[in-house]
Amino acid sequence: MILDNKILEEDFKFMDQAILEAGKAWKRGEVPVGAVAVYDGRIIAKGHNQPISGTDPTAHAEIIVLRKAAKKIGNYRLPGLTLYVTTEPCPMCLGAIVLARIKRLVYGINDPKSGAVVSRLRFELRKTNHRLQIISGIREEECQQLLKSFFREKRPARKKERTIVENQNSFK
Repeated sequence: MILDNKILEEDFKFMDQAILEAGKAWKRGEVPVGAVAVYDGRIIAKGHNQPISGTDPTAHAEIIVLRKAAKKIGNYRLPGLTLYVTTEPCPMCLGAIVLARIKRLVYGINDPKSGAVVSRLRFELRKTNHRLQIISGIREEECQQLLKSFFREKRPARKKERTIVENQNSFK
């Protein structure tokens, strides 16, 4: 699909804001996924992953942003809204996106482990009662680097923890 330059410019600008939100998740030790909701060319809600810090398995960036946007608009239906997310939504988030009836979903990178748009699970959107415009690959390199850096930083700590536990278990 060919988009006009104005839309593409806006997509880059708003994805930059989602990336900033993802950085906030990273600082809290959460997987760095960020999202922003845009209505009439303005950001009306921002959020980032918080399932660990919030002890809430549903506290994904998309869910947080949809909740904030619905409160701001005063309706659980969000037609006309564009949701920008750094990573392809999981099944739970994509289900919420469809139920909210948003107009557009723009995301940065595919998620081969749990993505539900085109990656792992391929949610069959054509079988739903809502049509959604989906655009991917916006700020793809930046979004990919964010996740890679986060997990690269986490791995040495995990390996060290496993080694300590293994050593403790060997003395029992």
